[in-house]
Amino acid sequence: EEEQQQQEQEGHHMASSLPWMRYLFAKIRTSFSTGLKSYQVGQITGKEFRDKLWKDVFQERLTIFRTVKGEEMEPTFSRQGETLLVRKLPSPSSRSIFVGDVVVTKDPLDPKKELVRRVAAVEGEEMVSTDENDQPFILEEGQCWVLCDNESISPKDATDSRSFGPLLMRNIVGRAIYCSRSSFDHGHVTNSEEAMRQDSPILAFELDIDELSRNTKT
Repeated sequence: EEEQQQQEQEGHHMASSLPWMRYLFAKIRTSFSTGLKSYQVGQITGKEFRDKLWKDVFQERLTIFRTVKGEEMEPTFSRQGETLLVRKLPSPSSRSIFVGDVVVTKDPLDPKKELVRRVAAVEGEEMVSTDENDQPFILEEGQCWVLCDNESISPKDATDSRSFGPLLMRNIVGRAIYCSRSSFDHGHVTNSEEAMRQDSPILAFELDIDELSRNTKT
């Protein structure tokens, strides 16, 4: 009986430490990806890359704050405005971006601006238009198709892939994982099942409701 209790305690300890291990792994992977990009373009040396890797692991957050407002993403987000907790994705690809994810991306028509849109298709998928004059096509490697959530907005008025075409994944800044309208009105952003699994340890360690509320524009 004592042996069984000890095994149960060890199992509980391993289960409780799993989120922390997943969070640490995510930090290492993100720090490595960010540092490697800077190293490859000659912004930092090999030694600076190694120093930055461990500095970022222990000091940098995996999340940033962004604001979304307007009618494009209704009813998911209020047109009056909400603050988003966004998981940074320094090397976005089909391994980290999935259909159903709400992403923050640079506006292809104006890179100084950012858009919040939902991924509707990723590389390798065939796109078929409702307009018979448009030819079907396959999304190429590194591309995705993003749309507004507000279905009442016509294609010609929507600033999404229906107007600017396929989005290059490298333009994606991150994935929205939590939203706040006020200190008492907040909750998880519904993304793909795989994304929510990957993001759960980041939420566990970096979601601070009070901090998010302070950043909320009311």
